[in-house]
Order: sequence, then C-alpha cells, then structure tokens
Amino acid sequence: MIKYLIQKEFLQIRRNSFLPRLIIAFPIMIMCVMPWVMNQEVKNIRVSVVDNDRSSVSRQIIHSLEQSNYFIFKGQQPSFAAALKEIEKSRTDMVLSIPQDYGKTVAMAQSGHALPSKATAGKLLIAANAVNGTKGGIGSSYLTQIVTSNIVPADTDARSLFSTLYLYNKHQNYKVFMIPALLAIVMMLMCGFLPALNIVGEKESGTIEQMNVTPVSKWAFILAKLIPYWLIALFIVTICLLLSWVVYGITCQGPLWLVYLLAMLLALFFSSFGLIVSNYSDTMQQAIFVMWFFVVCLLLLSGLFTPTRSMPDWSYATTYVNPMHYFIDAIRTVFVRGGGFGSIAHQLLALSGFSAVMGTWAVLSYKKNT
Repeated sequence: MIKYLIQKEFLQIRRNSFLPRLIIAFPIMIMCVMPWVMNQEVKNIRVSVVDNDRSSVSRQIIHSLEQSNYFIFKGQQPSFAAALKEIEKSRTDMVLSIPQDYGKTVAMAQSGHALPSKATAGKLLIAANAVNGTKGGIGSSYLTQIVTSNIVPADTDARSLFSTLYLYNKHQNYKVFMIPALLAIVMMLMCGFLPALNIVGEKESGTIEQMNVTPVSKWAFILAKLIPYWLIALFIVTICLLLSWVVYGITCQGPLWLVYLLAMLLALFFSSFGLIVSNYSDTMQQAIFVMWFFVVCLLLLSGLFTPTRSMPDWSYATTYVNPMHYFIDAIRTVFVRGGGFGSIAHQLLALSGFSAVMGTWAVLSYKKNT
C-alpha cells in the first residue's frame, strides 16, 4: 500500500511543472551565489586622512592605507571638520587624523627620549562611522594595526613577539564556515515548506476527501508523505557537496556518512513539522505564514550567522530546544573540523529525539474522517 502512495506523491511532484525545476535550481543557486554575498568579512572600508604632520612617518602610513586590501583611500582632507562632513554625507566611513609633530614624537619614542608633556602629543585620532557597529569596530582595529606596524622600530621584528596558529581553517576562508550553514538553509526551506503545502493543497483541491474514505492508516499516509522528501533531501545534500568541491575546492573533513545522517534527521524534523502545519491549516496562505514565522525564529536563534554565546541568557536558553542549533553545531564539527561520531553524539541524540517527537505528532495531528 505504501509503495503506491509514494508513487502517487512522486507523480504529483513530476506533474507540477515548477517543483522539479525548483528542487534542482534552488540548491545550485544557493551554493553558487550565496557564499560570495553572505560574507561577514569587513572589506572596502572608505577612509580619509587629515595629515597635519606632513612627515615621512605620516606619508608611510598613507601609503600603507593605499596598498591595503581592506581600505579604499578617499584622499586627504584639509581639516578634521571637513572630514566629518564627508562621513555625514556617507562618502567615507572612517577618518584618520595625524597631529602635528607626530613624526618627531615617534622618533623620540623609538630613541628612548622623554615624550612631550601634552596629553594629546603623538596621539592619532580615528573617527569611525559606527552606525554599522561591526564595520566600525573591525575597521578601527584594522586601521590601528596599520598604524602600529608603521611605528615599530626598524630593528624590531614585530612578528617575533607573538605567533598565531589558525586551526581547521588555515587561510580564514569564510566560505568554509558558511557552506555548512547554507546546506542547513536549503534543507530547512525545501524539506519544510514543500510538505507544509502538501496536505493543505489537497484540502483546497478536494482530493484529501477521497483519501479519507480509503482504508489507508494514518501512519501509512504520513509515512508516504515523508519518504519522498527524505529522498529529495539526499539529492540536495549530494548536489551541495559536489558544488562545494567543484566550485570552491572545499571538501568535508570528516566522514561523509555523518553528513548524510545529520541531513536525514533534519529532513525528518522539518518534513514532519511541515506536515503538522499543513494538518492544522486550512489554506496555503495560512500554512506559508505559520511556517515562515517558525523558520525565521529557528534560523536566527540557531547560531548560524552569529555565535550563540553572544546572545542574552534568556535567548541562549532557546537553543536547547532548537534543532537547527544542534544541526549547525554538528555539521560544522564534521565538515570543518573533521570530527567523528563521538564528537557529535549528543547532537545526534537531540536531533533524533526532536525528529521522533515531530514524526509522531505529524501522525496524531492528521484527522482521518471515515
């Protein structure tokens, strides 16, 4: 009986001229476009300079800004007030003001002489547009590093003072961090929204009444609805992994079977959740709005874009009941760090529990009128 019900589901998908194209095109578009635009690296910071010193040190700092890949040098301004007007007009993001006699002060500091008694002597001023706090803070840090590198004494190797070892992502490629997250987004949208529109679509078309008068059990009916989306999830994961390897040269560092296992558990959760929403909805519009509400909440509170430890305590507590949080944590552990089964055992247990609860709820929430 289940065999024919599954065949019916695939026939419905195939006869829909839009869904097969969506299933193929959506993961391709997400994997080929989004890693380039969903990038939280801060670059192309527009900076202006007010050089009141006109020394070799100030010129060296300006040349370093011009050569930096993170800054766009917008030229020099005659005064600090003129530079602030450029910020107010959104023509520049940061201003570096170099005071008079700055070069002399640096030379005295390097030679060990006493510095001038004025509190502002030898101090640079960095004014940053902090409407975007991330851009302002990180941009100021970049600019401070450039200034510091130009005032280190010539006989001192600054790199010998410290050593940094980057683990798991040696070249700090942000795509390595985002590709597992994009895989989660594709799985959530495809395996959540499509099932949510399934049963409610049959309600609107009237075909659900024909199913209700058959001897098909609720378990068989819901299982036949879920299995096609599990197979679609496997297809999506395969496409995403292939594109990650072919387009970006990024491969999974851990066992691939763990990636597929995590994907199947997440697909079971969201497909079951979609069917629950569909069971309680009367129209497609209602189902879409309910799904969108929960999807946005689960997505933003999962730690997909920002660290969960940065959240307030009350919002961090929601991660304990957020299956997306467990999936994101586990998939990055396997994909980026190369972790094994033992590294993600508690995430697998949590996802299994969430999936089992939602699958059971999907069956119980379906009202079969005989």
